[in-house]
Amino acid sequence: MGYENQDFEIEQGPSWARPNWPLSDTDDLTGALDPTQMQVAVKAAAKAAGKAVSDADIAQAAEDSIRAMMLIRTYRVRGHLAANLDPLGLTHRDLPADLTPEFHGLTDLNRKIYLGGTLGLQFASVSEIVAILRANYCGNVGLEYMHIADVEERRFLQDRMEGKDKEIIFTPEGKKAILAKVIQGEQYEKFLGRKYVGTKRFGLDGGESMIPALEAVIKYGGQSGVREIVYGMAHRGRLNVLANVMAKGFRVIFHEFSGGTANPEDVGGSGDVKYHLGTSTDREFDGIKVHMSLVPNPSHLETVDPVVLGKVRAQQTFRDDLTKHEQVLPVLIHGDAAFAGQGIVWECLGFSGVSGYNTGGCIHFIVNNQVGFTTSPQFSRGSPYPSDVAKGVQAPILHVNGDDPEAVTFACKLAVEYRQTFHRDIVIDMWCYRRFGHNEGDEPSFTQPLMYAKIRQHPPVSDVYAARLKEQGVIGDDFVASATNEFVTHLEDEFEASKSYKANKADWFAGRWSGLHKPADAETTRRSVESAISPKLMESLGKTLTTVPEGHAVHKTLQRVLDAKAEMFKTGANFDWATGEALAFGSLLSEGYGVRLSGQDSGRGTFSQRHSVWVDQNTEKKYIPLSTVRHGRFEVLDSPLSEYGVLGFEYGYALADPKSLVLWEAQFGDFANGAQIIFDQYIASSESKWLRANGLVCLLPHGYEGQGPEHSSARLERFLQLCAEGNIQVANITTPANYFHVLRRQMLRPFRKPLIIMTPKSLLRHKLAVSKAEDFQGDTHFMRILSDMNPAPDAETKRLVLCSGKVAYDLMEARDAAGDKNTQIVRIEQLYPFPTEALSIRMARMPKLEEVIWCQEEPRNNGAWFHVEPYIEEALADVGKSPMRARYAGRKASASPATGLAKRHVAEQGALVADALGHSVREEIRRQKKG
Repeated sequence: MGYENQDFEIEQGPSWARPNWPLSDTDDLTGALDPTQMQVAVKAAAKAAGKAVSDADIAQAAEDSIRAMMLIRTYRVRGHLAANLDPLGLTHRDLPADLTPEFHGLTDLNRKIYLGGTLGLQFASVSEIVAILRANYCGNVGLEYMHIADVEERRFLQDRMEGKDKEIIFTPEGKKAILAKVIQGEQYEKFLGRKYVGTKRFGLDGGESMIPALEAVIKYGGQSGVREIVYGMAHRGRLNVLANVMAKGFRVIFHEFSGGTANPEDVGGSGDVKYHLGTSTDREFDGIKVHMSLVPNPSHLETVDPVVLGKVRAQQTFRDDLTKHEQVLPVLIHGDAAFAGQGIVWECLGFSGVSGYNTGGCIHFIVNNQVGFTTSPQFSRGSPYPSDVAKGVQAPILHVNGDDPEAVTFACKLAVEYRQTFHRDIVIDMWCYRRFGHNEGDEPSFTQPLMYAKIRQHPPVSDVYAARLKEQGVIGDDFVASATNEFVTHLEDEFEASKSYKANKADWFAGRWSGLHKPADAETTRRSVESAISPKLMESLGKTLTTVPEGHAVHKTLQRVLDAKAEMFKTGANFDWATGEALAFGSLLSEGYGVRLSGQDSGRGTFSQRHSVWVDQNTEKKYIPLSTVRHGRFEVLDSPLSEYGVLGFEYGYALADPKSLVLWEAQFGDFANGAQIIFDQYIASSESKWLRANGLVCLLPHGYEGQGPEHSSARLERFLQLCAEGNIQVANITTPANYFHVLRRQMLRPFRKPLIIMTPKSLLRHKLAVSKAEDFQGDTHFMRILSDMNPAPDAETKRLVLCSGKVAYDLMEARDAAGDKNTQIVRIEQLYPFPTEALSIRMARMPKLEEVIWCQEEPRNNGAWFHVEPYIEEALADVGKSPMRARYAGRKASASPATGLAKRHVAEQGALVADALGHSVREEIRRQKKG
């Protein structure tokens, strides 16, 4: 018995043949009741029986047919409520009254009723109708699909579920293969339990039917055109999936369990627990190879979902599969409590069908343990099923009994067929149980004593299924023992091999990542590369960005913006933020890189600054100038109103595509709060935990303009707290040219690091926040430190004010207005990695330096102060200025990021600027109040 390509076959026959009976385009029912055909059929049947037919008989036949059709429709809608789903039999599921024939006025169970081809029958007795419907809809599979609006989708599912001969039929060899995979799943969990007593593994025990079912996804997916599957799942059953579905080597997993590492020190990384790790592999069925990857996932349930979808979208882009969505398939495996309880699930369902985020349908597999940690379903949701949220996107739902591996495998095959046909989400809700507690050391009887009393008496899935196959004569008495012994022997061999196993170097830079590498050291991350463009390219991009196609009627205000932009290119002066950004995008596109910008209202820009999309005022036809730049692919997307989901999606996209500049833009920077899990668990730490690099750029509008607590701070301090080991880059940039260079640097360096940018609001149009043409050309690059626009001579500088962002311009204007000739204002454009050595060099040129001030707009407990203070001290020590300490100038500590009162904001801003420059704060406050 092999362990790579065990196969199983579903017999192709009546079960899968498309029926030839008519179905309506409205209710799937009444079209079968053509009055003329009914009269002809009823009369023919009566004649054959030697009976006469009166008009009253015809009327009664019509009434009976209508009643029967209503009964059939009720089963289609509600039959799942009577399905046999719970292996433990703990869920009380009475037959709903409206599923009885009596409810519909059908009291004579032997009466033959005209069906006109429905259920594949012309005539059937009431008892026959009920028997067929209960077999179709109330067996070990319960289908919910009548909430779907599309007739063809409902028809497709009916074809495969409904009718006299619609049994789930597998070949004997297929049944044996299914049982073998169930045995492997069970014995693997038991083996881990024996060898690693007391170690958490979050086993699949009780849900092993998922293993052959997921193999069905690979097999039938491959047959229908799938060449790559991307999986995402939480911890429950992950080790089993890694070994028995993903074919990760048993010896590798045992090596990790024994204290070995998947992250050798020579490749770096802190590592993570076994049940968070991922892998990638190829599996082959029937000569068709399918590449599979399981994305690593922290314990934050469901957080991997958007990452998987974003990665799939990128892979579909590479394969030119964005139209058909046939080659790359996302599969998300959920827990029941998490699917119902985590809002990110709905955010991801919402991507279904949305342009720019659609992946052509995802297969969702719920491992329904009927308990979430210690919480029973009735206390964690108000709906009958964990899957009910999926009805919002009209996804069909297959509820299935986990003690029936054939039914679960059938559900997965049907899910693949549906997804490949309609390119829409579908859900499998496998009812099973969790044989042990939340983890193997947990005591579940504290909270679910009745359930676990039942579980202790309940036989394993393999026993239930093997008994069934013995009864059918498919296997003999020795099959289970033989399959078990052979597999356990294999595990023992692998266990021994694990003792001498040596982990390979991590595969950070394979596939599309080839040619990239880790930075040589932390210093490399700080450095810039030459990122200027030629005057010729700049001129060409200028034409692209200012030329309106003939016949395209742009808004009159936009035309004024374009005229002003044309003047920038003509004079070579006053380039604003949006133009600098567009030049970065366009130049990267011309060099063959892709650019993908995603966020709420990113096409126009939250502050009407970008205008990447020109909308015809007469037809609403869209024109995207940068999409006409040759060589690269440009996407700008107005995303769903989601932060958590969309940021995760874009992280996943960037994970798969290092050759595209992938940017996520928050509408306001503090809206990133809603995506904090992605920042914490992926952007800041996945390189350390999982050895996965990423070049995602996050644009977070930040700046204090008196707009109140929710529209001022992007919470710069939170990102700086995440900084360590060169993991991310954090910047607060003040000129269009420097923004241009940092975006180009992101792609031109031979490594990728996430980049967090505090983007401006008022600086988008500030008269001083402009650049010249030469700032984009010649020997130019990103500047981590920017000099004062009108600095005091180094030899005369006594006060050095360090700052970042918008406040720099307030400081410069106030300093110049006061005639101060001894103060320099230096902008720290990159806050992490902090440019300590560059700052030391700058300070060394100031022999009369007496005071160093850090000035910020944010409250003292926010912003960059606590992050930069030790770096400033280090720089002072480097130039022999110890024990001089930097002084803070800014708002006092506050529980709220900003005041909501405009006058108070102005007073605070004036006071902090005065404090930084050594002016009288009281005088400034008095002046503000008087003003």
